[in-house]
Amino acid sequence: MTAEMRPNHLVSLDEWDAMPEEQCRRLELVDGVLQVIAAPLPKHQRAGRRLAHWLETQLPESLAVDTDVDVVLKVHPRATVRRPDVVVMPAEIWGDGGRRFDGADMLLVAEIVSPGSERIDQEIKPGEYAAAGIQYYWIIDLGDPHSMAAHVLVDGRYEYVGGGTGKVELVSPAPLVFDLEALLLNR
Repeated sequence: MTAEMRPNHLVSLDEWDAMPEEQCRRLELVDGVLQVIAAPLPKHQRAGRRLAHWLETQLPESLAVDTDVDVVLKVHPRATVRRPDVVVMPAEIWGDGGRRFDGADMLLVAEIVSPGSERIDQEIKPGEYAAAGIQYYWIIDLGDPHSMAAHVLVDGRYEYVGGGTGKVELVSPAPLVFDLEALLLNR
């Protein structure tokens, strides 16, 4: 019997790990409760791939970039596992690209806002990511115009440190330059 087939049952991290990977691809585990996440639209996927590529070309080799991976934010008393759109971690943590990573090992997580995810990405996830100790949190909005809000963890809370629309320049976690309007270009 799989975890989602047991009503009123809080799923443990061990049960999550025992679920087939293809079953977890569109799920997150929030305080022990399985939550279905909508399949991203093609523009969301393109923006995530392009952002990950830009990060890979600009960050030092000591940092690894990945997309749509399991990040364990909390184990006890009830497990929380999120799937950020883009993550950055020390290269040695990435290792063999295992199934899941610990939130405490993430340097940066980026979420691309989708219709229906605004409240979760802007109000709920920042608290979860901050509690896990993730130093940087970015929110990318594909509205017109495309925008980015970059935050850094200070005293357990995220503070806005940069972003905007069009060409965005950031100084941390490394000097970075993004052309947000190019996120969805067809090239």
